[in-house]
Amino acid sequence: MCYWVLPPSGIPIARTTVQAISKDELATREVMEQVYDFDTEIVIKLGPIDASSDPKDLRLYLEDEDADDDIINDPYEPEARTPNVDNFEADMYDEMLLAEPLLARGTILQPARVIGRKRDEEGNPVGNYNQNPLLNTRVYLVEFDDGHVAEYGANVIAEAIYNQVNDDGFQESLFTDIIGHRKRDEAMPDEEFAVLEAGDNPSHARTTKGWDICIQWRDGSSSWHPLSEIKNSFPVHLAEYAKQHELQDEPAFRWWMKHTLRRKRYMLKAVRTRYARRTHKFGIQLPRTVDEALAIDRETNTITYWFDAIQKEMKNVRVAFKFLDQGERVPIGFKWIKCHLIFDVKMDFTRKARYVAGGHMTDPPSTLTYSSVVSRDSVRIAFLLAALNDVQLLAADIGNAYLNAPTREKVYTTAGLEFGAELQGQPVLIVRALYGLKSSGAAWRAHLAATLQSLGFTSSLADPDVWYREATKPCGFQYYEYLLAYVDDILVLSHDPVIIMKGLEDFYRLKDGYEQPTRYLGAEVLQWRFPDDEQPKWALSSHQYVKEAIKNIEVELAKSDLRLPKKSSTPMALNYRPELDTSPLLTDEAVNYYQSQISILRWAVELGRIDIYIDTALLSQHLVHPRRGHLEAIYHIYSYLKSHERCTMVFDDATVKYAQADFQSFDWTDFYGNVKEAIPPNAPKPRGNPVQMTAFVDANHAGNQVTRRSQSGILIYCNSAPIIWYSKAQATVETSTFGSEFVALRIATELIEALRYKLRMFGVPLDGPTNVLCDNKSVVDNSTLPSSTLKKKHNAICYHRVREAVAAQVIRIAHVPTGQNLSDMFTKPLGGCKLHEFCKRILYHMG
Repeated sequence: MCYWVLPPSGIPIARTTVQAISKDELATREVMEQVYDFDTEIVIKLGPIDASSDPKDLRLYLEDEDADDDIINDPYEPEARTPNVDNFEADMYDEMLLAEPLLARGTILQPARVIGRKRDEEGNPVGNYNQNPLLNTRVYLVEFDDGHVAEYGANVIAEAIYNQVNDDGFQESLFTDIIGHRKRDEAMPDEEFAVLEAGDNPSHARTTKGWDICIQWRDGSSSWHPLSEIKNSFPVHLAEYAKQHELQDEPAFRWWMKHTLRRKRYMLKAVRTRYARRTHKFGIQLPRTVDEALAIDRETNTITYWFDAIQKEMKNVRVAFKFLDQGERVPIGFKWIKCHLIFDVKMDFTRKARYVAGGHMTDPPSTLTYSSVVSRDSVRIAFLLAALNDVQLLAADIGNAYLNAPTREKVYTTAGLEFGAELQGQPVLIVRALYGLKSSGAAWRAHLAATLQSLGFTSSLADPDVWYREATKPCGFQYYEYLLAYVDDILVLSHDPVIIMKGLEDFYRLKDGYEQPTRYLGAEVLQWRFPDDEQPKWALSSHQYVKEAIKNIEVELAKSDLRLPKKSSTPMALNYRPELDTSPLLTDEAVNYYQSQISILRWAVELGRIDIYIDTALLSQHLVHPRRGHLEAIYHIYSYLKSHERCTMVFDDATVKYAQADFQSFDWTDFYGNVKEAIPPNAPKPRGNPVQMTAFVDANHAGNQVTRRSQSGILIYCNSAPIIWYSKAQATVETSTFGSEFVALRIATELIEALRYKLRMFGVPLDGPTNVLCDNKSVVDNSTLPSSTLKKKHNAICYHRVREAVAAQVIRIAHVPTGQNLSDMFTKPLGGCKLHEFCKRILYHMG
């Protein structure tokens, strides 16, 4: 059935569902005024109403409002609603319905709402579905605020939504003024505030609950928002409004207003005029509660998106709960915590719900919450070993990982509507590691460890998230299979990794199965082939990460009508010294932005962009009090990255042949006795092909022109694969190049010993001592010649630390010309030609 509805615009619109007005509602003053206003608008647009028509023929309300009581269903009955969304094709659901974009109506953007699909004469929907909304050819009916209905294509609607939201999917509005406030019943009374403020923990009195603020936006619209959101976004405006309306003595304002007004002069410098409306995401209304989500679904009889999202999530987390029998009490020692659903909208408009626990209400000891993850150098070693031992790599993601593990905390909650009407209000024990609990990460790791142990794997003592197991290829080659775990991301190395993956599938659900890795820890994983080598190597590329970072910073700069500098050949200008910068200090908000950009650049370095390492390291020394010039130096780095987006680090297993004459060998017995390298007695038996280690070491003496501290630079290879890179200011001021180079050599020795220990604990055989290459001839001679004496006693610790490592055959040192010392690029910014020459020897596909 279809109804024709006459809105105030006078243009009839079609609706499949309408809601009648009850007699009581029609008798209220508010509804009577709405009817009068409606009649007035109709007379203005369509002329006087025909007096011959009988108003009684118009059934505007229910004759018997109790007549339909018996057909009102429970708002949450899983059996009576549509099946789980996973059982249907995406084309059977239309996530764009009820979206609320701003659409062009003539030459003006107006708020609208997607109300349905357009259908042809035979009743069939017009257009075809595509997973990419921009390629979706469906046609929709869109209703504007005045009731006018128009037709718009799915791609037009999607493009409008994406253009009107920020990177997080929220629509930003320009703030104009605060025009109203209201106080609800749940607001804290004055008496309760006074008691809490005078108690042992006054912070409990700091609440904004029960207050709403009305905001006037630049486009002329207004909306109500919780006081907490407006306080965080526009604190000064809100404080001044509260003062004008004499709200300073209200508990929700009293604890923060005075401080805000005192700091008004400083806070106005960083005030924001944009506000991200959290009520909608990608144009879709975001519910805050289950009741609100189901109410949105009830607006139409054909959509159950939020219901399906809730049902899907509760089905997944059901295993985490234990319901008590009738009359059974909660066990002694269990603490009640609040749990709730968080609602979200993905970029493809799919609705999502996540059930989380209020972990902030518990305080478990750190022994129950600590959880480790695999280290980044272990991941690089794994990619090298895959090529070195000629084995395959497979990756997988464990679905709902935490829920597989039993919880370590004694907590319970009260079932809400999301559990179903028959269970609502009942106490329920939390028996699995639910998301939100502080101990869930550690509980999951312990559970995964038990599973891997049952599969015959052993955790390495050098990295507990690297697991190994003896294996033999059909050809008789003996080596170790490895499994690396980063929370729920699994990486497996084996000549037959499918067997291991199937073993994991006996215990867990693997999302999308398993396949060769394409992304890991934010980097793209590639297979690289050299022209003279048939066996592919594994490589990491940060191209997509860098590209996205550049896009984000360009969007941020565009808001201030700024752009990145033009094409840059180096990450930092050679005549720029960050420590000498005297430009103005950044505001608090700009400091946070600066620190976030440093974090992004640091992660790019971890993913292989070592060409910007020294520049990022130098700017990282000014995280506390950065200046405008430091921020502009970051823009310069991004300009360089934009010109050199592509960069690949290949983990090549090829060995390097060194001239033995370059490494001098002597008898050190008279100086250090019969010293030998400490081999861990609990290391697994070496299996597989051996690894050759090489290290480049350098230092920029007194490089910092303010503190005169030197910068150490170290690059460590396993075979031809870069594994560790290091650039850091030295802790002491050295009076000579000799001293700074010896300090760098001592640091390199400690890094080498740590890496050799890790490789041995992975069961990897080592091919002799580590080859250390240094460009300071005096340091090389003092380290390798037993008869050499030290004249500067304050370098004695570094001197003996390095020489003893040489005597124990942990390292052997040779001289290398400065132009061939790759670690030079980690000690100071280099010119374009020299930087690119070094990068070509370490990285591939630069440009």
